Formats: sequence, C-alpha cells, structure tokens
Amino acid sequence: MKTNKTVIPLLLTKNFFLAKRVTSSFFKIWKAGFFPKKNFGHDHFKNLGLIYFKPTGQCNQRCVMCGQYGDKGIMKGVEEQESKKDLPLETWKKFVDEVAPQKPTVYVWGGEPFLYPDLMPLCKYMVDKGLVVSVNTNGTLMEKYAEQIVRDKWSTIFISLDAFRDVYDEMRSKGTYDKVIAGIKAIAREKKKQKAKFPVLGIVTVVTNKNYMDLENLSEAVREYNIDLHIYNLGTYTNDNIVQTQRRFMKEKLDTDIDCLEAYNTGYNLGIDGQKLHGILRTIQNKNYGHTVLTVPALNPEKTHTYYAELEKPVRNNCVVPWCQVNINYNGDVHFCADYSDYILGNIKDQPLKDIVNGDRANLFRKTISESEGGMFPGCLRCYQNMLFGKKIKGF
Repeated sequence: MKTNKTVIPLLLTKNFFLAKRVTSSFFKIWKAGFFPKKNFGHDHFKNLGLIYFKPTGQCNQRCVMCGQYGDKGIMKGVEEQESKKDLPLETWKKFVDEVAPQKPTVYVWGGEPFLYPDLMPLCKYMVDKGLVVSVNTNGTLMEKYAEQIVRDKWSTIFISLDAFRDVYDEMRSKGTYDKVIAGIKAIAREKKKQKAKFPVLGIVTVVTNKNYMDLENLSEAVREYNIDLHIYNLGTYTNDNIVQTQRRFMKEKLDTDIDCLEAYNTGYNLGIDGQKLHGILRTIQNKNYGHTVLTVPALNPEKTHTYYAELEKPVRNNCVVPWCQVNINYNGDVHFCADYSDYILGNIKDQPLKDIVNGDRANLFRKTISESEGGMFPGCLRCYQNMLFGKKIKGF
C-alpha cells in the first residue's frame, strides 16, 4: 500500500509554497519521532507542526460508526447544551495570532465545521495569516459556499464519503450522498471558473463492515468529480478489554477518568474479511482514477485481517503526537489526542497555548506515554493519529 509520502508530489503539482509548508510540518513530526523525546524544561510550542481544532461540536449527521454521534458517541444527548460552549470568532482570531508565527498546518474539523456561523471569516483570517488551512467536512452544507471557498484559497478540503449512494445513505441518512456530490461538483466547477488550483480536494472513506464490499463502486463513482486525493481510513476500533485497561491505566497514572474510548467500541470491525478487503484496496490502488489513492495505515497484505480481528495486537507504536501536535476543542479545552479528549491540558480562554503545551500537565502526559510499553497507552492501539504518525512495527 502507498504511504503518506505520496501526498508531497501531489502538492508539488498544485503549488510549491503549499508543498514546502506541509513538508515543513511533516519534518517537525518526523523530528519528534527520530530524536530523543524531551519532557519538562523544554519549549514544545516551537515544535508544533500540526494543530487540530473544532470550531463547533454540532453536527447535522448521525453516522453509525462516529465516535461523537454514532451508536456510542460521546455527544449523544448533550449536543444542545454543548453547542452553547462554542467560542466566538474573536477568541479564535486571538488563538490564530498566537500560533501563526510557528507556521503549523491547521486542520479544522468537528462536529460539522459548516455549522459554525463564522467559519468563512475564520478560515479567511487564517489564510491571510499565511497558514495552511485544511477543513474536514461531511460535505452536505458545502455547495453554497463553493465560490467563496475557492476565492479565499483554502488549502485543502477533506470530505467524508464512505460508500456509493444506497449504502452511504443507509449509513447516514437518505439523500445525503447527492448533497455531498453536489458540493464536490460545485468546488470543482468554481476551481475551473476561477482558474484556481485550490483547494486540493480529498475524500476520506472510513472502512467498516457495512461498506467495505462497496469501496470499488465508490471509487468508480468519484472518478468523474475531479478530486485530487482519496484516503481509505481503516478505522478506529477497540474492545471491552482495551477500554477497561485504558480506564485503569489513566486513573492510576494520570488521575483521569475516561469516556471517549468506549465510543469506538462499536463492533463495526467484526466480520471484515481481511483477505477480501486487501484485494479490494489493491485493485483500487492499481487503477488510474486520475487522483492519488492512500490507505491509512498502509499495511502488509497479510496483516489486514490482524488489524480488524486482533485489536489488542499493535500495528503502530511510539506515539509522537504530544511532541509535535495539539488539539483544541470547541469550548477551548486543549488536549493531545484528537478522538480521546479526556485528559485536558488547559483552556485557551484562560492562558496562552504556549503556556499550556509547556505546562506541567502536558509534560506529565509526555513523560507517562514515553515511559509506557511501546511508547503508547493501552487505548492507542487503533488510534487514527497513531496510525498516521506512529512507528511502523516490523512485519506490518
């Protein structure tokens, strides 16, 4: 399977400046894994290569496998009260002013970002500050903003699209597929109209037991939509034993209760035939669709079954995230792990991000994970960030 490095040649064809900036971010991430990891008494703020943040936790979809609004999602039943905690635009601008000199890549996600009323001025502000701005969206609300998105020069848009029409609508809601495609077409149309190369247009497909047999149909369908990149995310999964082990570990080592990991104990990995799935992915990657195709994580063929059927067997380890990345939640809470926001480092409403990432809680987290078996916590076994940036274990 192709690795993440194949993104760089794609970006070079779009814009040298964008490729240079993303390469710089990747270099910070690579450096975090290559050099000895420092904890207390070090300025980690200058090493931030990637910053994730959610302007809102609200979402207009209820995707069955989602860790936020899916079967076991942590946002179920609390969306109304949590929506009142979204930060105002001015707070986000102040945050952008602080991080912009470090030139990180910024990844905006949710929830659904387009439900944040000031998303457009916020993204324009970040672009004007010289940041590489990537937005992850379900795509259903994107069509009417297409002209402005292209005009404002967003760097990349990643659209969640998990299957072809019938299967996709079953996983999400009826009519959703056509709304997403309308948004993709609108962006492509505006890029042509404005003679623009941006945004780089990507699709992200999360593999589950509900859609893996339909992946080829989706790949054929999106061939005509002028996308630049298609990422197949093998998915974040866990089980009862991993959750309980992580719960005990976090309480003992960091005095923290956890809720988020259970949201990925969904069973949507069960019954996936690894041999069939690898054959499907190999067929897709061997075809020329006119765009780059990636799989995260890229596995050796015989290990695809292990990924889904043996969740307690690590395929990546030595997490580097706390030394080069950070996540900011819609309420201003800062944490390292994108999907597991239980361990809060601080809040950007109360203190600068630099003080938070260099603070005692952050350094204790770094020290604890670096001293843990395999340089990761028990719950990190299928974490998406670890699949992207962790060290590949021999044989996988």
